[in-house]
Amino acid sequence: MSSASNAGMNPTRDDFAALLAESYGESEAFEGSVVKGRVVAIEKDVAVIDIGLKTEGRVPLKEFTGHGRDAAPQVGEEVEVYLERVENALGEAVISRDKARREESWVKLEKAFEAGEKVEGVIFNQVKGGFTVDLDGAVAFLPRSQVDIRPIRDVTPLLGVPQPFQILKMDRRRGNIVVSRRTVLEESRAEQRHEIVANLEEGVTIDGVVKNITDYGAFVDLGGIDGLLHVTDIAWRRVNHPSEVLSIGQTVKVKIIKINHETHRISLGMKQLLDDPWQGIEAKYPINARFHGRVTNITDYGAFVELEPGIEGLIHVSEMSWTKKNVHPGKIVSTSQEVDVQVLEVDSVKRRISLGLKQTLQNPWEAFAEKHPGGSDVEGEVKNKTEFGLFIGLDGDVDGMVHLSDLDWNRPGEQAIEDYKKGDVVRARVLDVDVEKERISLGVKQLGGDPFATAATGEDGELKKGSIVTCEVLEVKDGGLEVKIVGTDLQAFIKRSELARDRADQRPDRFAVGEKVDARVTLFDRKARKVAVSIKALEVAEEKEAIAQYGSADSGASLGDILGAALKARETK
Repeated sequence: MSSASNAGMNPTRDDFAALLAESYGESEAFEGSVVKGRVVAIEKDVAVIDIGLKTEGRVPLKEFTGHGRDAAPQVGEEVEVYLERVENALGEAVISRDKARREESWVKLEKAFEAGEKVEGVIFNQVKGGFTVDLDGAVAFLPRSQVDIRPIRDVTPLLGVPQPFQILKMDRRRGNIVVSRRTVLEESRAEQRHEIVANLEEGVTIDGVVKNITDYGAFVDLGGIDGLLHVTDIAWRRVNHPSEVLSIGQTVKVKIIKINHETHRISLGMKQLLDDPWQGIEAKYPINARFHGRVTNITDYGAFVELEPGIEGLIHVSEMSWTKKNVHPGKIVSTSQEVDVQVLEVDSVKRRISLGLKQTLQNPWEAFAEKHPGGSDVEGEVKNKTEFGLFIGLDGDVDGMVHLSDLDWNRPGEQAIEDYKKGDVVRARVLDVDVEKERISLGVKQLGGDPFATAATGEDGELKKGSIVTCEVLEVKDGGLEVKIVGTDLQAFIKRSELARDRADQRPDRFAVGEKVDARVTLFDRKARKVAVSIKALEVAEEKEAIAQYGSADSGASLGDILGAALKARETK
């Protein structure tokens, strides 16, 4: 056989090296991909797998059975594994069943994510902020907020249980998957709610179980869907908090008031199953009739009184007391207090009853008028001083007012009011009582009588302009004398120019306090309450009279004789 033939039959060392390199090249082409292999042996916890590349690899059995997967493979069974490296230092292939499953899962998961389909997985571990989920080899993150519709404390019952999830986010490059269990539950619940709501009708009576209680009402489970029983629909009477009537777990009979098919919200009522106590309310509570009730609630504007279960009326703050005007209702009545009230108004349409508390008590102004008619005298404490008078506290917790003009006959009110201070006890006369306007008019000066009235007549006849009076000096001033007309309560001021006929004698210091002098009335106006006297006018008048009486032409008397005779005649009177 020729050498050429031998060369064709027996490859050279170089040819063998080329064939070997080609064989390894083909093997290396499989690295990083999923290949099929056959289980050739089971050694303890490891499966020995022949992947057909003149080498074998080992895979832990837990990669086949972990997280609730299939049973362990048997010898001779064909399986898919992920080839990481054809040969390691031990001459074995580096293969993985987990990575093979993960590669398969990513393809399926991406299709499910694009289609919005649910995927099945198993929660197998807890991590910071949530849990890890095995999606048939691919590991996903389940945030704690996405575990359930409501926060749950113990997730142990959910671990290791295959269940559906919704993929929220995927990033294959980073190997991140975020899933939600809550979304699946909400969708399922929405379908269930829609089915249940479709079978419910407004006006139907149904049994339910109280599931939760809040300040504004209670949520009642109607068999898979909750309805709201508002606090105002629990009973016809006032219910301050649902817990007063209901308890969690209690079975109740309710009426479906309204169904919102778009939001699946259901409004329920219990009081609607009972007779409406407002029917025929006008006949039951006629205007001005009086009833006994219990205070159930107090507000800034009044107090609510329960007349019977389901029927409440409002006592407005203005109808609570005759005398306490700007006082909070809580200072007049208290919660649970039994009170007598009078019906003021009934509105069956608005379901309102207006009540009065003060109307059941005697009007204090009427009581005062009966006890203290006009002209009677009273005594009270000064409660307040104002720019227009004094307010005096009287019997029955009412106030009377003394106007400035009724403080003093002789002095201006602005001056007279300075004599009084808060807390002084004052006597006064009742001038008028206006029950409707709740006003009592008093007078202080009326206690002493009107000096103009008592001075209308005197010893010498009616006091009028031209009358001669005796005056007592009360005060000596630079401008004249402050005097009182003897026999009256009238006071007057004699100006300096009216003190004497002669200018030299018009000096106030000629007189002393307590001294009595005669004068002539030059002004007496009862309507304007003014009186004026003058010594000068009296001297001039006496002079004229003397001349007329003693100064005839044939008498031969001098003017001095005439005045002397007139003075002597005046002194002998």
